[in-house]
Amino acid sequence: MDNPPTVANINHLIQRPPVDIEFTDLTYTVPHGRSGSKIILRSVSGLFKSGQLTAILGPSGAGKSTLLNVLAGYKCADSTGSILVNGRPRALQQFRKLSRYIMQEDMLQPRLTVQESMLFAVDLKLGTTISQEEKLDTIDEILNMLRLSKTKNTLSGHLSGGEKKRLSIALELVNNPPVIFLDEPTTGLDDLASSQCISLLKALAQGGRTVICSIHTPSARLFSLFDHVYVVSEGQCVFQGHGHDIVEFLATFGLNCPKHYNPIDFMIEVSSGEYGDYLERMTNAVENGRCYRWSQNKVTDVRYQSNDEEDNLVSSDLHHMYHFESSAWLQFRILISRMSLQGRRDMGYITLKLAMHIFIGLIIGGMFFQIGNDGSKTIFNFGFCFVTIIIFLYIPMMPALLWFPQEVQLLKREFFNRWYDLNPYFFAMTFCQLPLQIVFGIGYSLLTYFMTDQPMEYERVLKFILVCLMISIVSEAMGLAISARLNIVNGIFVGPAVSVPLMLLAVYGLGTGSKYIPKHIRFAMYFSYLRYGLEGIISSIYGGGRRKMICPDSEIYCQLREPKALLKEVGMEDVNYWVDIAALAVSFLVFKIICYVLLRRRLKSTQSFGALGFIGRFIKTHFNLAGNIGR
Repeated sequence: MDNPPTVANINHLIQRPPVDIEFTDLTYTVPHGRSGSKIILRSVSGLFKSGQLTAILGPSGAGKSTLLNVLAGYKCADSTGSILVNGRPRALQQFRKLSRYIMQEDMLQPRLTVQESMLFAVDLKLGTTISQEEKLDTIDEILNMLRLSKTKNTLSGHLSGGEKKRLSIALELVNNPPVIFLDEPTTGLDDLASSQCISLLKALAQGGRTVICSIHTPSARLFSLFDHVYVVSEGQCVFQGHGHDIVEFLATFGLNCPKHYNPIDFMIEVSSGEYGDYLERMTNAVENGRCYRWSQNKVTDVRYQSNDEEDNLVSSDLHHMYHFESSAWLQFRILISRMSLQGRRDMGYITLKLAMHIFIGLIIGGMFFQIGNDGSKTIFNFGFCFVTIIIFLYIPMMPALLWFPQEVQLLKREFFNRWYDLNPYFFAMTFCQLPLQIVFGIGYSLLTYFMTDQPMEYERVLKFILVCLMISIVSEAMGLAISARLNIVNGIFVGPAVSVPLMLLAVYGLGTGSKYIPKHIRFAMYFSYLRYGLEGIISSIYGGGRRKMICPDSEIYCQLREPKALLKEVGMEDVNYWVDIAALAVSFLVFKIICYVLLRRRLKSTQSFGALGFIGRFIKTHFNLAGNIGR
C-alpha cells in the first residue's frame, strides 16, 4: 500500500509564505482581587521560526497558555511589549487571517461525519476559488495524511480522542495557514496517540509552517521531536533553544542531569525550585529570552535579520491572500445547511420536544377542558390565557439557556480561525430555529384551543396562534441574549429570575383599573412583552364583538357572560390586537440586537467590554458567582 503523502507534497494546498514570530518585553497582567493586578508574563522575549516545531514548556501556572494566547492574539488587551511578524510590527487583524489556533478542547460538530465536517470547512474557507473536484481531492489528501481516511463516514462524536485531535487539525489545514498554535495538544491522549500527534505537528512544521504548542511534561520520546523549546517559570523565560542543549545549559550552573533522566523533567524540577533557587540565574543567562545562544542554528545576532524587499513582497501577499474566500451570502447558505443537517439528525431532541408539547398540551387542555364558551367560568378561562403565555415563555427559553453557551464556545473558535463572519452565522442560526418552533407552537396552540372549547372562528384561531408564536420567538430571543453573555449555570439562574417580574407586570393591576396602578409600575409594564402577549390572547378570544357566552342552567347568574364585561374587568377594553403584535415584534428585535451586540463584543480581540464587561468582571472578582461571567 502506498505511504501517506507528507505535508510538503500535498498538491492542492494553497502555498503560503513563511512567517517568523519575534516578541520582546512581553508582559501580561490580569485584575487580581478587589484592587491591583497580577503579573502573569514578566517582560519575556523570544523568536519562533518557520519550519520549526516549537514547544512552550514549564511548571503548572508558569504562564505557558497565557504566552500562547497572547502570541495568537486570543488574549492581548492586557499585554504590553512588541510582537514582530517577519521583522515588522504585528497587525493583529491581519495576523489572525494567517494563523490558526487549535484549542485544548476539541470542539467539533458531533452529528456530522468526518467527511461532512471537512466539506463544510472547505466550502467556508475556500469558497469558489477552486472547483468541487479539487476540494474533494484536497480533503482526501489531508485525511490520508492524518490517517483519518477510514473514519470518513464516522460521526465526529464517535471518534476517539486522538482522532478528534487530528480532525481538529485537519479542519484548519484546508487553506494551509502558515502559523498554527496549539494549546496542550496531547491532553487526554495515550502515549501512542500523543506520539502520533506530535509527529504530525513536526511534519507540518517541516512543510514550512510555524507550529507552536504549549505542552505539559512530555515524555523523552516526545521531547526529542521538538525542534525548539521555550521554557517558562513564574512568567519568565529560563531557557530557549534546542532540547538536547538543556543538559549542557544546566551544567553551567553545576546542575548535572542524572543519567537516563528525561532532561525536560529535570529542567522543570529545577525551575520549580526543587534543587534551590536558580530561577533568577537561569533567566539572566538567557536574558529572559533575548539570548539565542542555545538555539538550533546558533543564531549570533539577537535580532531578526530581514530583507526589506522580501518583507515588502510578503506583506503585500499577506494583505491580499488572507480574507474570507466565501461571500457573506455563501457563508449563510453553508451555515444554514450545516445547522439544518445537524438538527435533522438530533432525533432524540426533536422527539423529546414533540412529546413535551403534546404532554403539556394534554395537561393544560384537561385542566381547562371545555370552559372557553362557559359564561360561568370566564375567570378560569382567563387563567388558561395566562398559563398559555407562561408555557410559551419557558419552553423556548430554557433550551436556549442550556445549548447556546456551548454553541458560543464553538462560534468563538471558528470565528477566531476565520471560518466565517458573525453576520451570516447570526442570521443562519435565527432562521434555523424557526421551523420546529413554528410547527410545535401551532400544534400545541391548536390542541389546547380546541380542548378548551374556545370560539370556533377562523380569524380568532389564527390570531391566537400568531400571538402564541410571537411570544415563543421573543422568549427564545431573550434566552439567547442571556446565554450570549453568561455560562450555563448563571444563565439558568438569571433566565427564570428575569421571568418573574415579567410575569408579575403582565397581570399587575388587573381588576383594579389602571388609575390605581403607581406611575413607576405602569411605566415598567411597557417593558414586559408578556403583558402584550396576554393582551393579544385576550383580544383574540374576547375582542372583536364576540357574542355572549353560554350560561349553564345550573348557574343563576353569570356575571362575566358578556365578553365586554371581562375586558372591562381586566382593564383591556381599549386594547388593540395589532398594537400588541407590533410590540412583540419590537421586543423580538430588541432581544436579537442585544444578543448580536453581546456576541460581537465577546468575539473582539480586546477583553474590554465596556460597562457590561466591567460588571461581569466585578461580579466574578468580588462575589465569585458560579462559573465564569464574561468568559
